[in-house]
Amino acid sequence: MLKSSVQRASASALAQLQRQFSGRFSLSSSKIIGSRFLSTHVADSAVFRVARPTVALALNELRDNRGARKLKKRVGRGHGSGHGKTCGRGHKGQNSRSGNSKPGPGFEGGQTPLTQVFPKRGFKNALRRELQPLNLDRIQHFINTGRLDPSKPITLREIYRSNLVRFTDGVSLLARGSHVLSTPITIEVSRASEAAIKRVEELGGRVVCVYHNKLALRALLHPEKFAVLPKSAMPMTAKLRKMYSDPACRGFLAPEISQVYTPTSFNFERAEQPKA
Repeated sequence: MLKSSVQRASASALAQLQRQFSGRFSLSSSKIIGSRFLSTHVADSAVFRVARPTVALALNELRDNRGARKLKKRVGRGHGSGHGKTCGRGHKGQNSRSGNSKPGPGFEGGQTPLTQVFPKRGFKNALRRELQPLNLDRIQHFINTGRLDPSKPITLREIYRSNLVRFTDGVSLLARGSHVLSTPITIEVSRASEAAIKRVEELGGRVVCVYHNKLALRALLHPEKFAVLPKSAMPMTAKLRKMYSDPACRGFLAPEISQVYTPTSFNFERAEQPKA
């Protein structure tokens, strides 16, 4: 009888303890000790009260997460480290040699690479220019739509800004749709065909072929990027000098052309930009 009553009391006490511990804890009091923020968490129930001080934040206890910082691998420090002697590379072989663990592209294990087996032919001309074609009918269409002003010289700058044609090295004037062109124009291009020159001059216009290297073309299209506009370079090769000095090609260096017309897209001298 006594044993059963003790067991019932123990069970009821255990159930009460479980209910007390299952309750939520709340922050009831806090105080600052030195540089630490010390908080005391106590149970809501007044019957069974538990005080548990914890450190919420301390500057001297800030740490990286576990595994965030990894020590570097130290090799050649004896057998006990597991990375001594051969330093984990093993004995001999290509992967054990310094600088040869990752062969470059094209390496074929010592065999003559394919890039060396076959001979090379030809070369790539560093001075080659890719001129974009521009036809007369397209010029007349842009004049009719008001995107080009025929009363002013049409240079590569006007061609670029009106989006008449996109180019990187220059423009070649061709004669497709020559019967459509009906407006006399003065145009400066990199090169022009004989038929295009004939049609423009029949209408009382003028064609002048002007040379521009990379720097001169950039200064012409984007002068705002230069504090001082550079002097335009003369043609570099003998072939180009011959073409731009030929009056039949309407080159700007030909005496028959230079005496009566000065190209506006060619800087014969350095020029400072006007200050805004």
